[in-house]
Amino acid sequence: MRDIFRQAFVVLGTLAVIVVNALASALSLNGKTTGEISNQFKVFFVPEGYVFAIWGLIYLALLAYTVYQALPSQRENPRLRRTGWLYVLSCAANIAWLFLWHYEYFAFTLIAMGALLLLLIAIYLLLGTGRTHVRAAETWLVRVPFSVYLGWITVATIANVTSVLEDAGWNGWGIDPVAWAVIMLVVAAVVASLVSITRGDIAYVAVILWAFAGVAVKNSTVMSIVITVWVAGILAALTLLIGVPLARARMRDHALVTAADVARDRW
Repeated sequence: MRDIFRQAFVVLGTLAVIVVNALASALSLNGKTTGEISNQFKVFFVPEGYVFAIWGLIYLALLAYTVYQALPSQRENPRLRRTGWLYVLSCAANIAWLFLWHYEYFAFTLIAMGALLLLLIAIYLLLGTGRTHVRAAETWLVRVPFSVYLGWITVATIANVTSVLEDAGWNGWGIDPVAWAVIMLVVAAVVASLVSITRGDIAYVAVILWAFAGVAVKNSTVMSIVITVWVAGILAALTLLIGVPLARARMRDHALVTAADVARDRW
């Protein structure tokens, strides 16, 4: 019964996130769209508007996950059991951020965004992406959706922090805003590279590169940012040449160990 309860709340959480976000865009919550508020800030680490279309992909992916986890056959899936309630909390954090952002309680958005990021990291780790072997359906309908979601929230967290600091009037310790944008791009590239090497996660890295491309387009006249995007992006992508084979080897070994354990138990 507890599993059914969890599955139902995951469904409600996903629907709530999608409906609230759709209404915020359609009805201009507090008189402004999310993008209009973002454009109030004169920061360089913000992608071009078209990049935010990735939310459509994220919502479709979360719907796929929601339907999959609600199947009777997945009711006792240990990974979905461990992560279900964390996902429900992440939905609450997502909605909380949206209201705080639209009503311009910018400092408090960091709390909501930080909570969302930490919850998604916890889910990602518990799913064992790049470490353990699961069926293809679970890979595509659970792991990939959370890789895409976490990748975007990684970028969104950095952008959120830079926007809030700009709103607070922080002078960047006298460092030029363009230089700070370059630093943030390098930080994001390092994070993407670490995930790439340790998890071989193509989806996560692809989202980071998508955001990088948007930052370059928005700041196409600022050559230091464009060059940093190209160099950092290429280096992050190249780390997949190391990370993907390592991840596949780990998952293959895990599959062999699991098969051996099952055979021994049957014997």
